[in-house]
Amino acid sequence: MTLTNAQVDWHHWLQRWDAQQSGYLPHREERFQAMFDVLEQVLPPTFVAIDLACGPGAISQRLLTRFPQARCIAVDLDPVLLAIGRGALGDMAGRLRWVEVDLMQENWVQHLGEQHLGEQPVDAVLTTTALHWLSSDRLVGLYQQLGAIVRPGGVFLNSDVLPFPSYLPTFTTLSKTMQSRQEQQAFENQGGENWEQWWQAVADEPAFASLLEVRKHRFGTRSTEFEPILDVHEAGLRQAGFQEVGVIWQRFDDRILLAVR
Repeated sequence: MTLTNAQVDWHHWLQRWDAQQSGYLPHREERFQAMFDVLEQVLPPTFVAIDLACGPGAISQRLLTRFPQARCIAVDLDPVLLAIGRGALGDMAGRLRWVEVDLMQENWVQHLGEQHLGEQPVDAVLTTTALHWLSSDRLVGLYQQLGAIVRPGGVFLNSDVLPFPSYLPTFTTLSKTMQSRQEQQAFENQGGENWEQWWQAVADEPAFASLLEVRKHRFGTRSTEFEPILDVHEAGLRQAGFQEVGVIWQRFDDRILLAVR
């Protein structure tokens, strides 16, 4: 079912999504800007980027606003978030393309279209608060695929909670304590809308009913609680052929990991 702007105020839902995410991540906009600072320094003005596990297109929206000559491919499987992104952002004057595909499937890259992988290879892949739901094995496999489609000199940027290893228990405790404090401040003290409340509001909106059914069918009981540690991300990227891998921004275990192909 295709919903229309007359049925749903897409911009309203996108704004609520951004507000909800910022409750968990008060430095969310700073993260985005740090990622884009990298692109500004290492890429030409005209480039092609993938917004991986894009949700409603937070990266795509901000990236294409900052870089007026860039193009972006927004990739996700969630029909609700994709509908919000498409409805609110459209194709941003022909520079944004939405691709509905499951990153758990080995052939997801084929759905990007050869026009993006042949004549004009991918210059950058960016993702935020998304890949923690992949198991370590699938994450390493995904990085192998990214190593094959990102051009030499291109970059991968992952901003997410990348946990400390078990031999650093104090670091882990500090990170969790600070996160709990932030969530209490945002959702209890300030009354912000949290993840569960946002999705309940979506469920209460009749226009979303068919999309929620599709979402339930796609995700079912799929686990989303893997959270591979930082070491797994770094090792997987190096094995995939990325020449330089390291953290460029960090607040406890909330980090931006940069890999240069």
